[in-house]
Amino acid sequence: MQEKRKVRTRAVLLILIWVLLLVLSLFLLSILASLFASYPQSVSSLSWAGYTIEKNSNPQFEVIAVNASWIVPKVNASAGDGYSATWIGIGGELEKSLIQVGTEQDAINGQNTYTAWYELLPSFAVRLTSIAVSPGDTMIASINLVNSGTSQWSIQISDATTGQASSQNVVYNSARSSGEWIVERPTVNNKVGTLADFGNITFTDCHVNVNNATGPIADFSFYKIQMANSQNAELTSVSALTAGGSSFTVSYIEGK
Repeated sequence: MQEKRKVRTRAVLLILIWVLLLVLSLFLLSILASLFASYPQSVSSLSWAGYTIEKNSNPQFEVIAVNASWIVPKVNASAGDGYSATWIGIGGELEKSLIQVGTEQDAINGQNTYTAWYELLPSFAVRLTSIAVSPGDTMIASINLVNSGTSQWSIQISDATTGQASSQNVVYNSARSSGEWIVERPTVNNKVGTLADFGNITFTDCHVNVNNATGPIADFSFYKIQMANSQNAELTSVSALTAGGSSFTVSYIEGK
């Protein structure tokens, strides 16, 4: 009888230990899941580096405004011919519509060129001659939906250093499915060009309006985009989000 009691006691203890281990494992899994969810998914691109937010499975998701600031970098012409563009945009991540505004920093035949521009795909970029861009200038850019019914947008970019600015009102049918803050390796002569050695570009004050709710990148479902060539060698390094989730830095590694 005493032996049976010992067996039952051991069985109860084993059951209790098993239950405790199960509870502990579930608790640890929940912690790991929350930690994993706190880090952005990273994707690779041949021509983009930076951050994007997109609708994923939310059918009501609509980006209706984006903005950011950055300092125009000085391109290293001694590294050879290369091209780089810094921009913010709406669309283009999940579909073909894309509104962009930004600056381009190139090195061609030993000379550096700096321009401001906007683009409505599939049309070509429009150079903004009213702004004379120079390295070290602080740029402030924004894209805002003005009238949803008529698909009217306001595209603005200003040089806070010189006071020069450009404002465009355009009609464009955007899917409004994503927002971007990007350093790009532009397409030249129908192929992805060599990336210019731009050093570092820091985006600040990166905010977005989704369904009339405005916040920094980190307030939404976001992805880090790493630029890599066709051999999967990284061409840039993209930092984590800082300053409350509204700032990050893209650093040059190699051109191609």
